[in-house]
Amino acid sequence: MKKLLLTLTLFTCLGIGTVSAQFSRPVTVGAGAGVAYGLADLGNTKLHFAWYGEADYLLSPFISVGLQAQKGELSGFNSGNEYSNKYYAGNVNAKLRLGKFMNLPENYSYFTLGASNLQRILANIYIGAGAGLMKNRISRSLTEKYADGIVKAGGEIADDRSGIHFVVPFNVGVDIPFGRTLYGPQWAVNVNYQHTLTTNDNLDGIINRNKDQYGFASIGVKYAFFNRN
Repeated sequence: MKKLLLTLTLFTCLGIGTVSAQFSRPVTVGAGAGVAYGLADLGNTKLHFAWYGEADYLLSPFISVGLQAQKGELSGFNSGNEYSNKYYAGNVNAKLRLGKFMNLPENYSYFTLGASNLQRILANIYIGAGAGLMKNRISRSLTEKYADGIVKAGGEIADDRSGIHFVVPFNVGVDIPFGRTLYGPQWAVNVNYQHTLTTNDNLDGIINRNKDQYGFASIGVKYAFFNRN
């Protein structure tokens, strides 16, 4: 965990000072929806609708820190066994965009006003990581044979199906900007894939050797509030 926090700190602080002239460090808010799926012990997964809301603070044009809230459902089945988890999740995260490593003008206004649409899209491809909490609301139906097999293999059938646990989300995506101003785009369409690792192997009410995971693919809209100091 200490290594993760150190990595996030370095990741956030990397090169904040460049490409910042005329940049107003905006706060952006966004919302969107997509599909979520679980990777748990009952391996035949289903896709379910999920949605999110988020807010980000841009430390530089291409480095941001933010908060995200998410709600969705995960489910799976296998030979008469099934589970459903109507979950809530929230995380704090950092994102680093490709524009940080592109040969761009030192004055951000020159870039945002003069770049081609392709350059602007490429500059806003990002990777990210974070840390957060997830609340489960699990219902399940297991055959006696399957439950006995889990216990005999050293696992357990969890009694707590509504617990809160720590999660680590990883993001890859792109902000597709619309409009041009001296201070950067005000609107963007966001396309994102988030893959989340859990720490207690209890997305499905079954605790076994391998930690459960889940994925969330989404599309949304972002709006920037500019602070023109």
